[in-house]
Amino acid sequence: MACFHTWYDSPLGRLCLYSDGASLIGVEFEQSRHPGPATRMATERRADAPPFGSTRRWLDAYFAGERPRPADMPVRLLGTPFQRRVWRRIASIPYGTTVTYGEIARAVGSAPRAVGGATGRNPLPLVIPCHRVVGADGSLVGFGGGMRRKAWLLGHEGRTMTRLSVPARGPAL
Repeated sequence: MACFHTWYDSPLGRLCLYSDGASLIGVEFEQSRHPGPATRMATERRADAPPFGSTRRWLDAYFAGERPRPADMPVRLLGTPFQRRVWRRIASIPYGTTVTYGEIARAVGSAPRAVGGATGRNPLPLVIPCHRVVGADGSLVGFGGGMRRKAWLLGHEGRTMTRLSVPARGPAL
C-alpha cells in the first residue's frame, strides 16, 4: 500500500496527516506518545496526495468553530473489527458533548477497559473525536495527545469540565 504524509499546523501544534492515496488513515500530534499504524509504514512526504486538501479544509473548519462531521472525511480505519466498532461509535458522539467509556462499552457490548484500549489506539484523533470520551465520574482521562489538549478541545467545543485530572508533568500545548 502506498502511504503519504504531510504536516498541518493547528492551534494544538503540528499534526502529521497520513494517506493511502485515497483516504485519510492517520492523524498524529507531532509529539504523540502512542504512534498509530500509519507511523510504522514507509511514507513519502507529498502535500498534494488525496485527501489532504479536504482534510485541511475539515481541520480549518473545526478549528474555526464550525462542526464538520467525521462522515464528511474519506477515512480508512486501520484496526481490528472491535476497534473499528468502537471508533464508529465514538464518531457518532455529537460536537460539544461527552460520553463515558462505560456508555460506549454498553453500546458495543464490551467492557469499559477494552473500550479504553481501543480508544487509545484511535488512528484519527479529532476526526474520530476520542477527546469526547470521559471517565465514569466525568473526569478527563486518557488522550494520546495529552490531557491539556483534551481539555482545550472540549473547551473549544463549549464543554466546560468540572472534573479535570491533568497530570502535573503532562505535555505543553
